[in-house]
Amino acid sequence: MKIRVGIIGSTGYAGAEIVRLLLQHPEAEIVWYGSRSYVDQNYADVYRNMFELVDAACMNDNMEELSERADVIFTATPQGLCASLINEKILERAKIIDLSADFRLKRVDVYEKWYHRTHEAPGYLPEAVYGLCEINRADIAKARIVANPGCYTTTSILTLYPLVAEGLIDPSSIIIDAKSGTSGAGRSAKLPNLFCEVNESIKPYGVASHRHTPEIEEQLSYAAGMDYQAGESILINFTPHLVPMNRGILATCYASLTEGADAQKIREAYEKYYKEEYFIRFLGKDSFPETRWVEGSNFVDIGYTVDMRTNRVIAAGALDNLVKGAAGQAVQNMNLLFGLPENTGLKLVPVFP
Repeated sequence: MKIRVGIIGSTGYAGAEIVRLLLQHPEAEIVWYGSRSYVDQNYADVYRNMFELVDAACMNDNMEELSERADVIFTATPQGLCASLINEKILERAKIIDLSADFRLKRVDVYEKWYHRTHEAPGYLPEAVYGLCEINRADIAKARIVANPGCYTTTSILTLYPLVAEGLIDPSSIIIDAKSGTSGAGRSAKLPNLFCEVNESIKPYGVASHRHTPEIEEQLSYAAGMDYQAGESILINFTPHLVPMNRGILATCYASLTEGADAQKIREAYEKYYKEEYFIRFLGKDSFPETRWVEGSNFVDIGYTVDMRTNRVIAAGALDNLVKGAAGQAVQNMNLLFGLPENTGLKLVPVFP
């Protein structure tokens, strides 16, 4: 039998991407197209690319009813919704893959500080698993709740993780300069994201205050062996920028080398962690990724160089924010939860031009 899938938030960009991916997944069947905004409307009328591919109407966000029909529920929803709906009865029936930030951060105080809201299900934070497959796959496979990482965080963490874990960089020196296409801001109408506001321009936003900052800090702190729950944490400078393209994330990361670290040891660290990873394409020294070469795929491309003049490493990672940065990673997590090869339904060749 196929995995029965329900999607709450199926008409947002990430939710629609989950639909696109699962329609060609050999082991999955979508049984619920959830959407608060389009209840009872035909899904193919909302997304005309689904004409004659999806013959179903949008349903509501009743997770209790959905849990009776589905084996796994994707919640591609704003912060707070999943936490407000989840309960033990639901978790006894279905696994949850949440694409919001509700279960990404282990410390309630950190979540409430950065998201400016009260966490409505703090009791489930200890068991939720951070769904970065290349780092946490063993725990993901046993989870009931998977916290699907953010797009900026996936790019930044995977780019820096081997260097932090192997002690090759000073974690207190990390600076991340990241760029994102406009789909990362979601599908709802917002003045700063209108065509005339973003076209022919690039702008920083969320400077020193972007919500993905603590997520990156927490995961890199684990890589460094710090006791995050006790208050130990790496602190980084993270600055995101909005660029006028539909898809893509590029994160350029800077850090000072520790004593004895060099280009060869950096290469060896990346190969140690990622040589067997299907979705991570390590470009090597002096070769850098571009968003156009990962568009439409679940790949992450990573390259680096060492600036001996400043004794710093400059490492860059690129991915498609709607695939590996959201929906593709969610499907990868689903594959792990149900014992399938991680790349099932995700062997997507990047689209170019």
